[in-house]
Amino acid sequence: MAKRIKSLPQERGFVLFDVVFADGARASNRRVPVEILGGLDGDDPARQHIAEQEAEIARKSGRPQREIESLTRSPAPAAKPAA
Repeated sequence: MAKRIKSLPQERGFVLFDVVFADGARASNRRVPVEILGGLDGDDPARQHIAEQEAEIARKSGRPQREIESLTRSPAPAAKPAA
């Protein structure tokens, strides 16, 4: 039986971001669609998109929304050797 090979997030149309919040908490691999990135704004639209995700999470969980301190792109995963 053939093994299923997962495609990279960039190939699926997403860029992954690591988020550090003002309270020191960290969230890895937050997905942001490629369509909203680029242009003159760079990664600023990603901050808005992730803030909207946080607002939705806070609304559903009943917790206060966390403030984003920093936002960086996650490093691309290393390719695994084919066996």
